[in-house]
This record gives sequence, C-alpha cells and structure tokens, in this order.
Amino acid sequence: MITFFAAILLLIFGYIFYSKFVERVFVVDDNTPTPAYTKRDNLDFVPMSWWKGNLIQLLNIAGLGPIYGAVAGALYGPVAFIWIVIGSIFAGGVHDYFSGMMSMRHGGEQFPALVGRYLGKYAKVFINGLSLILMLLVAAAFTAGPAQLIAQITPVSFMMALGLIFFYFILATILPINRIIGRIYPLLGGILLFMAIAVAVALIFSGKPMPNLTFENLHPGDLPIWPLLMVTISCGAISGFHCTQSPIIACTMKKETDGRKIFYGAMIIEGVIALIWAAAGMAFFNGTEGLGAALAAGGPSGVVNEISISLLGTMGGLLAIFGVIILPITTGDTALRSSRMILTDILSKFTNMEEKGKILLVTIPLAIPTFYMATIDYTFLWRYVGWTNQVVATVMLWTATVYLLKNFRFHWICGVPASFMTGVVAMYIFYAPEGLNLDYQISAIIGACITLVVLLWYAAQIIKYRSLKEVDPKAEVI
Repeated sequence: MITFFAAILLLIFGYIFYSKFVERVFVVDDNTPTPAYTKRDNLDFVPMSWWKGNLIQLLNIAGLGPIYGAVAGALYGPVAFIWIVIGSIFAGGVHDYFSGMMSMRHGGEQFPALVGRYLGKYAKVFINGLSLILMLLVAAAFTAGPAQLIAQITPVSFMMALGLIFFYFILATILPINRIIGRIYPLLGGILLFMAIAVAVALIFSGKPMPNLTFENLHPGDLPIWPLLMVTISCGAISGFHCTQSPIIACTMKKETDGRKIFYGAMIIEGVIALIWAAAGMAFFNGTEGLGAALAAGGPSGVVNEISISLLGTMGGLLAIFGVIILPITTGDTALRSSRMILTDILSKFTNMEEKGKILLVTIPLAIPTFYMATIDYTFLWRYVGWTNQVVATVMLWTATVYLLKNFRFHWICGVPASFMTGVVAMYIFYAPEGLNLDYQISAIIGACITLVVLLWYAAQIIKYRSLKEVDPKAEVI
C-alpha cells in the first residue's frame, strides 16, 4: 500500500504548501467586500460560512464523478494514482481556485463571461454554447442512473421517477441557494466523504493486496494512457464542470481568504475520494483484469455496490444505494442551476432578469431538453460528457493564464497545465471512438500540431504583456 499512502500524503502536502503559493500569486484582500454583500439578492448572492461553501462545492463538483471515473480509471493500474495526484494539485486545484476567485473578483460573473473578458467575444460565444451543452449533458446523465435504480428497487416507474427528480430540479434551480442547497448539501457532502473514508478503512484492514506502482504494471496492455486516462479520470483530477459550479459558491463567499479552503480544498478532498475508489477497484477485484470483468458485468454501479456491501455489510449497501441515487441528483440540479445562471446572464443584456417569473421561464426551456436526453442510454451520454468536459477545463485554464498575464503575475501556474490539457483534448477527439476514431499515431500528430499552434499563441501573449510591462513598470490591469 506504499503507493496509495504516498499519494494521499502528497495530496495533503499539495494543499498545505502549493495552494498557499497559488493564493499568493492571485493576491487576496479581505478588506475588499465580496459580491455576497455588494450584490446581495437573497437568491444567488447570499453570504455563507466557508465550511458550508466547501461541502456544497464538494458535492456540486463531485457527485459520482470521483467514484465512477476513478473505478473506470483503475483499469489503467496504479499509474492512475499519479494522474490523480499531479492533476489535483497542479491542474484541478488551480483550475477550481481561479474559476471561483475570478468569478468573485468580477462580481460573481459566470464562466462564459470570464472567457469573454479575457479571451474575446468569439471565445465567449463558443464557450456559452459548449457550457450549456455540458450542463445539460451532465444533468441528463446524472438523472438517468438514479431514475433507473429507483425503478428497480421501488414500484415507481422510470418515467415517474424521472418526473419527480425533475420537479425537484426546478425547485432547487429557482429557490434561493440557502433554502435547499445551503441547508441540506453540507450534510450530504459530509456523507460523501464519510462513505469514502469508511471504504478506505475497511479496505486497509480487509487484507486484500493493493498494488504498488512498478515498471511492470505501468502500461495496461491495449489501453494507451495518453490521452485516455486524463479524460477517464476527470472529476478526481481536473474537470471543466467545476468551473461552471465555482461561480455558484463564489456568490456566497464572506471574504477572499476563504477561497483557498473552499475551491482548492474541495478539489483536494475530491482527489482523495478518487484515490480511495481507484485503490478499491484495483484491490477488491485482484487487479485490472478482474475489475474489467466486473465492469463489463455490472457497470460502475454494480462495482460500487459490490465493494460497498462486501467491505461494509448492510450499512455499505445502504450507503451505496444512497450514493448512487442522491449524489448524482445533487450534481444534476446544480448543473441545471448553473445553466440557468449562464442563460440569465446572456439574456440580462436584453431584458431585466431579476423578476422571479422570468427566472422560471428561463429554467423550463432548459429542463425540457434535459428531460428528453435523460431518456437516452446513460453510457451514450457519458461518452460525450468526457471530452466536452475537458475542453471546458482547458479554456478555463487559458482564461486564468491571460488574467495573470494582464496583471503581470506568475502565469506559468495556469499556462503549464493549460498547455498539457490542450495536448490531451486535441488528440483525444481524433483518436476516441466517440470522436473521429483515427489511428493512434495519426491522432498524435494532428494533436501535436494543434497544440503547437496554441503554444505559439501563448508565446505571443507573453511577448505582448512583457512589452507592456517594459513601457509602464507599474502597470496593473485587473
């Protein structure tokens, strides 16, 4: 278990040391009033304590992502631990922190508005569409699974379960954030963390061997690590869905120094959860072959259910059922809330969107296509969530990079992971079955060419802002 425990310690050290460095680069000021006070509307802008914000953020960004994604990523063997650790500390934590803090610094702006501010209006138009698609895909994918399970274990039909879930979605989307989300979600976030810790403790004392990272198990046969692993494990390392959720909590922050605990902290906790479930998948089924067979037979839900019941008994079974039903629903509703906030932001240029009736009118057109997509096969939807999700993450990292360049700060903390993720998404869409399904080498060459073009643009931006700094050494553009 050396690799597993070392990975846990590295995540903890990453939060203790690297998150403080990231905070210093951003430059926080608790004397600056946050939008929760300056724009308080008792709907989206409501002050909340940092610990509530952290647990709500954890539940919003996690759901079943760090469980299902980590179990699937465990097929790659212990190398998954490396990606979870490096991704969480240097990519995911940075991504989540900047998406939340930049939103807070700009009055609670949504992710597409931040993109438009720093990457231009054409990038904003593109990301507006892509973000809404991602939100609707996530909401649909995270609704179909729970509805199917409810139909299996209760007399309620699938369509009736779907209708009940969407009725709740609409309520959670239009009600003030402190009515349902602020009261219940901190508790549910705690349950998500407790579930993972219980599985970890039971696994440690179960006597099942947990594989260490070696040269022999570095490559999982016919599964190329690059770029598939980086898309398979997203929520446990870096996920674009997070930057659509961070503005929700950014509107509730009491002070700027809470951002490190809320955004970076939630990402590290999610990385720990992903590590636990990846380790459980590898150890419980005696390696990647056994895990692959279990996934083929029962899917991620079956694997999670079998691990939970076997390690934790009846309580584990109840936790598994609770998790598979409640956790994705609590991610789906905030996905719909986020899409409502994005669309409201777009429409606010043409009409006053502060009236509650208009908020409901915006929510219903978003809920209808989401409801329809929830009736489509879950695995089909999830295939298209992965790439879309990581493209959004890449764009957010480039947005943060330009923000740091404009403010003449240490832009490399965002630019390096942005460059890495550009290489991932550029190749993945050409190689993956849901993409163009091209040959691996051809996909790698095309991806490398696209990445090179983006890197040349990055170099041009660096030269541009260095020149501005030389002209006016005291310049600072917020």
